[in-house]
Amino acid sequence: MDSFSKEDPCGCALAVDRAVDAGVELMVLPSVDRESAAEVAALHDARKSRTATAMGLHPTEVGEDWREELADIISILSPTSPVAVGEVGIDLYWDDSNLRFQKEAFIAQILLAEQMNLPVIIHCRDGIEVCCECIEEAKSKCNSGKLPPLVFHSFTGSPDDVRRIRRICDPYFGINGVVTFKNSGSLPDAVREIGISRILLETDSPYLAPVPERGRRNESSFLTYVNSKVADILGLTPEETDQVTTGNAKTFFRI
Repeated sequence: MDSFSKEDPCGCALAVDRAVDAGVELMVLPSVDRESAAEVAALHDARKSRTATAMGLHPTEVGEDWREELADIISILSPTSPVAVGEVGIDLYWDDSNLRFQKEAFIAQILLAEQMNLPVIIHCRDGIEVCCECIEEAKSKCNSGKLPPLVFHSFTGSPDDVRRIRRICDPYFGINGVVTFKNSGSLPDAVREIGISRILLETDSPYLAPVPERGRRNESSFLTYVNSKVADILGLTPEETDQVTTGNAKTFFRI
């Protein structure tokens, strides 16, 4: 969101239009902080029929004042009727000095999602063990005793990572342009481990554009390449993968 709006104020809405032309029915726009929440709200207002919003405080943006910032994000995006809480989670790749606050904010936002009857978009980078511990703690605090629906966004882990996560919950996994890279590692094997019934296709704009668009600013019109690659890995037709993953998304986001 930030790169689109700062470099090209009209680029966000036009990118939505291109995605629709490519066959994408609806795009979920997550927030990461106050600034992005305002941008998400503005884009949703410009393209209401083709976008939905998600509200959350990203782990890399968490600080000592995370409660105040989260309250601002909720205030900005609540009028848009968000379909999820996110992106939230654990990120130990850039900096682990705020880990205490990351954990507090992650658990609190899972509980917020349960309270609001919304699913959760999870960001997890270099922190699967900590992320799983937080999910388990949140589950113990859920009034219903059950977690809200979860998706591990931008998943690039291994089959072992899939199995580790599934020991504590049964989430969906978001697969994006990384799966098309030659250096995607064990991700194709992880896709097979996950199976088509628990996969969502995603963009992660403006990053991680798929081959053959790698190096460009990513946008949702490129999802056709991700869809084709996932179909190839699973031995399905692109039409089958499109139909099932679209259904998964509609189920997960209740749209």
